[in-house]
Amino acid sequence: MYKKRHVENLIKILETMYGTVLVTGARQVGKTTVLEQSTGYEKVSLDDSINRISAKESPATFLKNYPAPVIIDEVQKVPELFDQIKSEIDKDRTKKGLYYMTGSEQFKLMKGISESLSGRIGIARLFGLSLREFTDTDFSESFIPNAEYFDRRKFTARHMSDDELWHFIHRGCLPELVLNEAYRSDIYYSNYIETYIERDVRGDLGAGNELKFMKFLTACAAVCGEVLNLSSIASDVGISQPTASRWLSKLNETNIVYLLKPYSTNVIKRVIKSPKLYFTDTGLAAYLTKWSSAETLKNGAFAGHIFENFVIMEIVKSYYNVSTAEPELYFYRDSNGKEIDLIIEKDNTLYPLEIKMTADPLKKQIAAFDELNNIKGKQRGSGGIICRSDRLLLISEQDYIIPVEMV
Repeated sequence: MYKKRHVENLIKILETMYGTVLVTGARQVGKTTVLEQSTGYEKVSLDDSINRISAKESPATFLKNYPAPVIIDEVQKVPELFDQIKSEIDKDRTKKGLYYMTGSEQFKLMKGISESLSGRIGIARLFGLSLREFTDTDFSESFIPNAEYFDRRKFTARHMSDDELWHFIHRGCLPELVLNEAYRSDIYYSNYIETYIERDVRGDLGAGNELKFMKFLTACAAVCGEVLNLSSIASDVGISQPTASRWLSKLNETNIVYLLKPYSTNVIKRVIKSPKLYFTDTGLAAYLTKWSSAETLKNGAFAGHIFENFVIMEIVKSYYNVSTAEPELYFYRDSNGKEIDLIIEKDNTLYPLEIKMTADPLKKQIAAFDELNNIKGKQRGSGGIICRSDRLLLISEQDYIIPVEMV
């Protein structure tokens, strides 16, 4: 069974513009499957040691054995291929859609690679299934909390029961797990982490550090939805802060975590400088923090953080599924305790959002939105509270109570 992915339309656009299309994302989010469904081309995986050795030793011969158009899986394993791919593309720059590649690392962070294919590659970033995709919703616009967006979205949104929603949050968004209800999520995530450490990070950890890295990963999951305090995590795990910083960078590079930047300008001196930490898959965060069921997760102390994590990632997905541009998403918190969970900036307009588990939010919960009125050169746009309400309502002249299903 295959769930249609919204990124397919973006891939079709990129393949008409570039000789190479790369889909990046964490392991098991469906990168290879979406390319196979979109193109129907042959796939070769560089996770396979024989293929990897062949590609390293003789990139030219490897590409002759797997002529374009072809899908090359986990391409970050063999950076030696990129110069050869560039050479093949440059033989005729009018030809597009020759090489389709997947990688578990963000392309801009792959050492020495981005330069090789500059101007020759279109990059799509893929996350796990969105709630829209899970419910087979065709609507694929980037989320923006204004009347025009809601007028279009209201025809496609389907209200979910608490049980349905929390089952999705607890189980996570990795397609194989979502589409196979018989699979035990605890076994799946245990093997997922083992594979991730073995194939993606072991070489960067140093000898004997696997257990400490696992402890670090778990400590990060425990603070998802919070402003990052890396020194505290390093102390808890028993590692140096430079090591913690390096390991966090690896989690970010390999798309396990998403770092939401604080909003700041030259005129705002009192804002928090550290990012907020989110996991790209709530199921993995729930597994690491040992919430054994959707029911215990929903009713536990972690619920508010994981719900916020879920909503943030749904918004992030809505942007990356339709564009290669990095969305302008931020949070706001200052030294006086004023905070806004999310700010979307578009065309010099700031759209503020709060995220609450309640079905009945209060107007006082958006008081901090007024802070945006003081930022020169920016306009304060409409905003709202994303929550468990079953109806879209106005809570002020320009702000809404927003059901989570309308994201």
